[in-house]
Amino acid sequence: MPPTGRGPRQKVTTLDALTTDMVLVLLILAGTITLFVTEVVRIDVAAILVMVVVGLAGLVPATDVFAGFSSNAVISIIAVMILGAGLDRVGVMRDVAAFLLRVGGATERRVLISISSTVGAISAFMQNIGAAALFLPVVERVGERTGLAVSRLLMPMGFAAILGGTLTLVASGPLILLNDLLASSADNLDIEIDAYGLFAPTPIGIALLVAGITLFAVAGRWLLPQVPSHREHASVLPDVAATYGLDRAMRPVWVPADSPVTGYDVERLEADTPGVLIAAVSGPDGVTVAPPREERLAGGTTVGIVGGDDEVERFMTDQGLTDAQEDPFGALRDEARAGMAEVVIRPGSPAAGQHVRDLRLRKRFGVTLLAVHHRGEVITEGLRERRLVAGDVLVVFAPWERLSALDEELSFVVLTDHPPEPPRTSRRWWALGTFALALSLVIFTDLQLSLALMTGAIGVLLTGVLTPDEAYRAVSWKTVFLLAALIPLGQAVEDTGTAAWIAEGVIGATGDLPPWAIQLAIAVLATVFTLVVSNVGATVLLVPLAANVALGVGADPAQFGLIVALAASNAFLLPTHQVNALLMGPGGYRVADYLRAGLAMSALFLVVLIPAVNLFA
Repeated sequence: MPPTGRGPRQKVTTLDALTTDMVLVLLILAGTITLFVTEVVRIDVAAILVMVVVGLAGLVPATDVFAGFSSNAVISIIAVMILGAGLDRVGVMRDVAAFLLRVGGATERRVLISISSTVGAISAFMQNIGAAALFLPVVERVGERTGLAVSRLLMPMGFAAILGGTLTLVASGPLILLNDLLASSADNLDIEIDAYGLFAPTPIGIALLVAGITLFAVAGRWLLPQVPSHREHASVLPDVAATYGLDRAMRPVWVPADSPVTGYDVERLEADTPGVLIAAVSGPDGVTVAPPREERLAGGTTVGIVGGDDEVERFMTDQGLTDAQEDPFGALRDEARAGMAEVVIRPGSPAAGQHVRDLRLRKRFGVTLLAVHHRGEVITEGLRERRLVAGDVLVVFAPWERLSALDEELSFVVLTDHPPEPPRTSRRWWALGTFALALSLVIFTDLQLSLALMTGAIGVLLTGVLTPDEAYRAVSWKTVFLLAALIPLGQAVEDTGTAAWIAEGVIGATGDLPPWAIQLAIAVLATVFTLVVSNVGATVLLVPLAANVALGVGADPAQFGLIVALAASNAFLLPTHQVNALLMGPGGYRVADYLRAGLAMSALFLVVLIPAVNLFA
């Protein structure tokens, strides 16, 4: 798809010096990267701050500062998230997972190939973080039933989810953005660039996905860590309990009216008696599971205490408590109704960076936190003051219906298999029909991508596949704000000529190299930006640069832009990508594990990418 028509404005060869606006843009770029790397503020907040600064500095017209929120790319991402949630809600994704368990076999190589292939294919039509989160419990169950170490399955699955984002133009933020960014570059450079179709990157994406799966199937024994699996035997509840040393029964204890603990609130009581947790209270109004921290214990009630035998005995003696004659908590011991579960903190979620007490797990969700698993260490004391990080695993006790509510919160991913709310199977054909309609509009009509996808999304709502509240919860608003807020910065990079100025430097360094070497340099640059910024941010910043470089060397701007959008998925070296960060805790991985496997994957990605782009694009 070479540029046609009016010809370039020759920006690449006529800019000799930096202007004031260009210096300002470069300073904002440096500040943006610093904010993203240091995470002084959350990444979406940093993006909004940058958007406001760009507007205040007058680097883009005031009418364009917030135009990103109505862009084709942003609306498309929202629609894709809703469509994916609809398919999951009617049970389509669960059926896929069940089929995977039947055909995957029991050998590591067959299981790895079947899981990675399925996740990669699913990631072609939904966000890779969603596909990875969906298959976390699936991989856990496969590990339980086959005895395979989960650490040797999760990383290939996560890498396949990232690679699946290269299969279609709706699979990842960078590729959704691509046509908009190319159109902006075409207007700025006074040329014409044809838009890419939905499946334009598919042959390239298939080559990348196959190469990635093959890498682990052949060399996985050397690249993947062997972290001992703690899910080889036993059912879900005993397994979780034994893993964390919490396999203790809830003890029903009677609180006499004259007990010293009468009038104490739950928070003070647990703070004064480390190792003892109040899991439930039975009073005149019935049983309260996970009583809120401000609830005060009253005389004449029965409390359910969880803790070590010695700690509980000492606590009962000191406070004048006795074993209850009747057990009102019998239902909570029914594994069909309640139990212990593992919940991981999702990367980039509001929960990351907060103290446990700020989450108010008891009051908001009715669950009791028993322990925090942080990089191999099980922490059971001082939990309320514990500051959580992405990938931490919370060990909680809860009735299953409350765990289901926790699973709907975007901050958490529930790893433990539990009886879920029944899928809306009666709406399955409506979900598949609306998805097929949206896909058909994208493929067979000239409708704008956002309008075609939003047609399917509104169909999901009108047919009752999702409720409006469920649709809102399905959207990662952090991703939406991050994407929309960075678009003005990309526009400023182009409008001020900064992209063309940087392109001069790239051309000066690579101008004598063959075209494939220049393409490789662009891909490496995109890879580096992706590791320290974000794939969306790297794409917004580098597509204009790539277009300018292409014009400077007489190449195709669209092809160079595609290289940037695809190379933005080359994020395997560090656990900075959301998918990698999500899997780090459950897989027991260290940064060194990602460096070892990620280096091989990143090198292979670049080796396959450049020939595939030149062959198929």
